[in-house]
Amino acid sequence: MRILLIEDEPEMASVLKTALERQDFVVDGTSTLADAEIMAKVGSHDAIVLDRRLPDGEGLDLIPRLRAMNIDTPVIALTAMAGIDDRVGGLNAGADDYMVKPFATEELVARLRALHRRQFTLRAERIEVGRLVYDFRDREALVADKALDLPRRERLVLETLIRRPGRAVMRRALEEAVYALDDEIGSNALDAHISRLRRKLEDAAAGIEIRAIRNIGYLLRALP
Repeated sequence: MRILLIEDEPEMASVLKTALERQDFVVDGTSTLADAEIMAKVGSHDAIVLDRRLPDGEGLDLIPRLRAMNIDTPVIALTAMAGIDDRVGGLNAGADDYMVKPFATEELVARLRALHRRQFTLRAERIEVGRLVYDFRDREALVADKALDLPRRERLVLETLIRRPGRAVMRRALEEAVYALDDEIGSNALDAHISRLRRKLEDAAAGIEIRAIRNIGYLLRALP
């Protein structure tokens, strides 16, 4: 899950980014509305965590600008303003959820995952390809009911590919699912993750293959 974090307090931003990355989120961070608008246009984010008080204005003003550009990414607004009028005003401004500082990072993680589930209620919670079953609720890859040991980036690659079985996924889409905008990406980094993932799937006799599509990306499909 890829998050756009808009928070101008360096310590708070660092704490949130670290906590989210420990839970396998990919996090793009910025501290201003101007940069946030640009990043929202170019990134494929699953949710936005938005502080209200930012150096260049009221954070909630970003929401109608995004909606005008047909960017419907769900937004969790953060604020130190705890009054009922503030919370109602935030929701009426278009925020999908509202959290008052201070809060537990575990609660933010839970709310982000709840937003993600709500966004994809029509999507299957489990997808089966070959002998591999991917459980999106528990984020587990299972072969014969045995979970594969997958590091975060290998799991993110698999999640992205298995949502489109039998169809090519562009390399850029895979990189966006795995890396934040400020990550340094080596030229063969993605290929290395896919190579290790392939080997684990083969060792587990998962009955699937990941094919490279030249100049396009990769494709996951069941073996004949």
